[in-house]
Amino acid sequence: MSALDAMLSQLNPQTIQQMAGQLGASPEQTQSAIQAALPMLMGAMQRNASSPDGAQALFGAVTRDHQGVDLGGLLGGLLGGGGANAAGGGGLGSLMGAVMGMMGGGQQAAPQRSPLENGTAILGHVFGQQQPRAAAGVAKASGLDMGSAAQLMAMLAPMLMGALGQQTQAKGLDAGGLAGMLGKDVERATGGNAGGLHSMLGGMLDTDGDGDVDAADLLKHGSGLLNSFMRR
Repeated sequence: MSALDAMLSQLNPQTIQQMAGQLGASPEQTQSAIQAALPMLMGAMQRNASSPDGAQALFGAVTRDHQGVDLGGLLGGLLGGGGANAAGGGGLGSLMGAVMGMMGGGQQAAPQRSPLENGTAILGHVFGQQQPRAAAGVAKASGLDMGSAAQLMAMLAPMLMGALGQQTQAKGLDAGGLAGMLGKDVERATGGNAGGLHSMLGGMLDTDGDGDVDAADLLKHGSGLLNSFMRR
């Protein structure tokens, strides 16, 4: 089992239905959003881990904060304890405040208190100030509004880190092994088109990049996930 397998094992039709209810969206929109967001999130993590220092940073974060995670329990927290009524000011309002703060270069200094807020913090590390642009791309690809797209991405981010931690521990991987596993998962998630995904991400994430995320490209890169969903 890989991290992608661990993720997809949780994303069954019932879970997608629950996520859709949390987002106020249809299951079809939610599935499209997952297919757009998950490869982009994985690809951005892989891009950040492409250097030895980046791989070590990801390995440190995974082994420090995301090993021994029960993905089912984490998902339950995201669906039940990470919504608008979560303690500590969690929910969509604070989530969008964090996302929109990135547009102005603002930093969120307060400790993250809910699973969704933890997810937003992870997205901030992965996408930096381009986090709103990434959410806008997922929104265009799926038909979700930008707030719901950002919330969906904040659900996926801690699950992915937990899956990486789970597999790193189970397989005894070092930083290089973790980066290698992530690379193979990106190839699978994009149907073998990881190069195209990285080209798109480069245009979005580079410091001077000003290109928008192409919604059609996002769905194309995530089309490799469709069969995994349809088999359920």
